[in-house]
Amino acid sequence: MADPCARRGEDERSSPIPALRWEESPEGPVLVLLDQTRLPSAEVELVCADVPALVGAIRSLAVRGAPLLGIAGAHGVALAAARGADVVRAAAALEGARPTAVNLAVGVRRAGDAHREALARTGDPREAAAAALAAARTLHREDAEAGARMAAHGLALLDELLPGGGGHRVLTHCNTGSLVSGGEGTAFAVALAAHRAGRLRRLWVDETRPLLQGARLTAYEAGRNGMPHTLLTDNAAGSLLAAREVDAVLIGADRIAADGSVANKVGSYPLAVLARYHHVPFIVVAPVTTVDPGTPDGASIEVEQRPGHEVTETAGGVPVAPPGTPAYNPAFDVTPPELVTALVTEQGTISPVTAAALAALRR
Repeated sequence: MADPCARRGEDERSSPIPALRWEESPEGPVLVLLDQTRLPSAEVELVCADVPALVGAIRSLAVRGAPLLGIAGAHGVALAAARGADVVRAAAALEGARPTAVNLAVGVRRAGDAHREALARTGDPREAAAAALAAARTLHREDAEAGARMAAHGLALLDELLPGGGGHRVLTHCNTGSLVSGGEGTAFAVALAAHRAGRLRRLWVDETRPLLQGARLTAYEAGRNGMPHTLLTDNAAGSLLAAREVDAVLIGADRIAADGSVANKVGSYPLAVLARYHHVPFIVVAPVTTVDPGTPDGASIEVEQRPGHEVTETAGGVPVAPPGTPAYNPAFDVTPPELVTALVTEQGTISPVTAAALAALRR
């Protein structure tokens, strides 16, 4: 098992802590992560000095979310190069840390390509390490810019689909804000844009079992931004939709297949079915890098299976099921494209979501 990242003490600042940053130390560069497993009770940073530690942080979900995993993967390649590690082996370890989120592999390969090309051109390992870091930083900046454009496109879509001056009531699942991206997020960024424009009436936050990313992280971000929000158990979403208290469902994505099938946090698919039954728009917000033309359809998406103890125990290790109870714990599920009202990317909105429309996206 990889050595964990070093842990820094709790930070009591009221300003948001970056989810990820590169830092130079006397011993060499490190990657500093906000430990999302400790939120919202404590804001603690992890300091990763090598790729095995970063892989451990990714697998433990200390760093998570498709866009941020891509940024972390790219910085991991840069870290390996700067520390004189085997870059090819480090890249393979990073890509395999979580198989469903395509952005992780995209980020790793982007920094890896920059490193390999610079090394071939200059023969200087330092120049190659600098090229990998530059690629990682460019990816980070591009993701922040993409998030801002997605927020604008998503708000325009909400206003188009939901005319009227009463404000939008939006249901979201898992966590899709600044904790998962280089900027303000994907689906959460749309809700935040609506809030800033005075057009968010209510953000409904699914708690997102079993690891409660909605309760721990989305509610944390919504509170920091002063957004009107209400937490609900995942199994209360159906009655909320039936009561006509939801105007739209907004989710992110970890991988979108070539046919438009969407892999996202488990629980997204039943929301799509409920939304279709109740005639509520089901909107996916994700950057173009999440679209994987190499995955032909939903059946081809590898769904990560998480440890059973995440279901049978609380985060503190307290059993909630009899000892030895087997648990089914997929991290993601797959929603077919026919249940998706629209896909919002930084390039604009696709509706309906079809293979031809996805193929036309500029990567």
